[in-house]
Amino acid sequence: MKWLLSLLIVLLFSLQYKLWVGDGGVPEILHLQEEVEKLQQHQQQLEERNASLAAEVKDLKQGYDAIEERARSELGMIKKDEKFYQIIHTSE
Repeated sequence: MKWLLSLLIVLLFSLQYKLWVGDGGVPEILHLQEEVEKLQQHQQQLEERNASLAAEVKDLKQGYDAIEERARSELGMIKKDEKFYQIIHTSE
């Protein structure tokens, strides 16, 4: 009877060891949960970026106002018969 009790205790400790230290144990599960959270946050950022880019593409496809705004701000273009004034501040 003692040998059966000893065997069960050894078996219990070996299973507990695998649970706490072995592959697929608690520390590994906690680490994987942290990784999943990080990846979900990164995915959410990418989805927001994609939505922003999709909205910008839609604006550029549908209207000339967005194209004109971009040409003026990024390329410094002006319309025909407009005058461009550049003010230069000098430090005295």
